[in-house]
Order: sequence, then structure tokens, then C-alpha cells
Amino acid sequence: MTSHHSAAPSRPIADLFSADGRLKAIPRKPARREALLAHLAATLFETGRDYREPEVNQALLTVHEDFPALRRYLVVGGFLARTKDGAAYRRRQQPGSPGGAIPAVA
Repeated sequence: MTSHHSAAPSRPIADLFSADGRLKAIPRKPARREALLAHLAATLFETGRDYREPEVNQALLTVHEDFPALRRYLVVGGFLARTKDGAAYRRRQQPGSPGGAIPAVA
């Protein structure tokens, strides 16, 4: 029996942010980073709309100055999809979400 739970991060991601809502650091641990990226995708980007790269950069800059790293992690992690020409980004439905595309209105 191991005490390792992969389902939930050991600490809430709120720890990663300072009082002013800025990210203190991008976590190195993959599980922590995944939790953070999921949070950023959910809070900064709406599903079903395209974002130009400057808009993505602006949104990420509100939490951390290393927006290129965050943007890359979001794309590589499958949280944001990027068009082939790199001009537009779109928030992706997470594989774990039930039924895929769910309308925002309940």
C-alpha cells in the first residue's frame, strides 16, 4: 500500500500564487504543473473561442512573466490547441471531462 494519491495534488494550487494573484514559480513537478495548467486554462480562457497569440500572451502575463514557457506547457499538455500557422489558440476540452463538449449554460 502506498500513500501516494495521483488523483489529487498534495497541496492546493493556491499555494503557488502570492497574495496579489501572481504565480510565484512554475512548478517543476509534472503533477503540480498539470494541476496549475488546468487551473490557468479554466480561468484565463473560454472554450469555443479563438485567441490570437498576443491575447494568449497578455492573459498569461497577468499571472507570470515567463508567458512563453506557460504557453508552451499549455499547448504541449493539450490544454490549448494551436493552429498550424501558430496564429490562433483555442482552449481544448480536457479528455477527462464527461461527454466532451458541454455547453457552458446549465
